[in-house]
Amino acid sequence: MASVTSSTTLISSSTRAFPAKSSSSLPSPSLSFLRTISSPSSSASLRSAFAQRSSLSSSSRRSFAVKAQTDDLPLVGNKAPDFEAEAVFDQEFIKVKLSEYIGKKYVILFFYPLDFTFVCPTEITAFSDRYAEFEKLNTEVLGVSVDSVVNVTKSISKSFGVLIHDQGIALRGLFIIDKEGVIQHSTINNLGIGRSVDETMRTLQYIQENPDEVCPAGWKPGEKSMKPDPKLSKEYFSAI
Repeated sequence: MASVTSSTTLISSSTRAFPAKSSSSLPSPSLSFLRTISSPSSSASLRSAFAQRSSLSSSSRRSFAVKAQTDDLPLVGNKAPDFEAEAVFDQEFIKVKLSEYIGKKYVILFFYPLDFTFVCPTEITAFSDRYAEFEKLNTEVLGVSVDSVVNVTKSISKSFGVLIHDQGIALRGLFIIDKEGVIQHSTINNLGIGRSVDETMRTLQYIQENPDEVCPAGWKPGEKSMKPDPKLSKEYFSAI
């Protein structure tokens, strides 16, 4: 597939290709693809979630607000819950086991409600377009949805605290997992809020470049970091 320039992993039960760019509609002729993980549901579930919330309060304008229910959230600083699932990568099925990346790669694990709806395709495309940059940072990108016939994915979404139980779909959770398998960063958006690949990249770069220091607000690659010490931190503050 000569036209494919980069790939991200989507864990799923059926082969899906998500072209990020096509020569007929965008300047670049390159294509990018993701690998996905999925489980039973349909686009009707997402529409139902929005409709139900909308009917609760038409004046509140909070139709995209839902709540995941879980007793044990995976906390930052702890080992990520392990899983093994079938994935689609470059239109081929592969097996993905999260713990197999330990000692080898960082992992960006992002959950999204359904493949072919609203915000989801924009996020899939955005991560796919930047996959080569993540590769250079020795990082794998895994996308997880819950809209196919593989039940395993709901357990994955549940174990990461992003499953909306009554709808059977996931909130937009994103986790950065280091090479020791520890969650270093997590963010969970409600259904209507897409995530920033730039912010994900920025956070990943800081985690990799400054493991023994702390990240000042608004830090960008190449800027000074801060030492977590009352005296040594003065070096940072004196420079700003």
